[in-house]
Amino acid sequence: PEAALEDARAIILAAPPPETVRPLRRAPSPDLLDQLMAAKSAALEIRPEPAEPAPSAEDLAERRERMDRVLGAVLAEPDAGFRVVGVLYQEFVVRCRIEGLASVVPDLAEFRRMLTRARAGLGSEMAEDDAWRDVSVRASLLPEDMQGVFMMIARAAKEGRPCPSDAAIARAYGSHSLRRARRLLTYIEEQG
Repeated sequence: PEAALEDARAIILAAPPPETVRPLRRAPSPDLLDQLMAAKSAALEIRPEPAEPAPSAEDLAERRERMDRVLGAVLAEPDAGFRVVGVLYQEFVVRCRIEGLASVVPDLAEFRRMLTRARAGLGSEMAEDDAWRDVSVRASLLPEDMQGVFMMIARAAKEGRPCPSDAAIARAYGSHSLRRARRLLTYIEEQG
């Protein structure tokens, strides 16, 4: 037991082992980095890509027509009126890619405006008319989901047709409920 006690005392009182010193890493000199970057850029010979010429009015009209056809195909699905806008947008984007329109796909906000016009039965050429710009401004005062219904009613009035049925209004609103369509009309009337 005394030997164990002496060994313990020696271990406790012994000097700590010397610390291992790690060699310091030196950062490469900045001139070496500059040389490497210069060599890399010279090897790659970075050339600016030529800018595509601006599309002509005919090209824009053709793109718009093709996008209207794609949107019409998406909305022709039996349950399209009752789908969430995000799902319709995804389907629209996929179909645009299939049609070769991937470079000109609108963002979600523009798609919502296109969807509103399409549900109201307005094509893009009709939406650019000055009278329809006024209707669009008035519709923008309403919540987004009601704008299509407002435009659909405005279109019927402008063309001298009877007001759409409650079922047509409900379908344009994305609902099966006729009461909801009537409440929607009441709300729009109250807004002036």
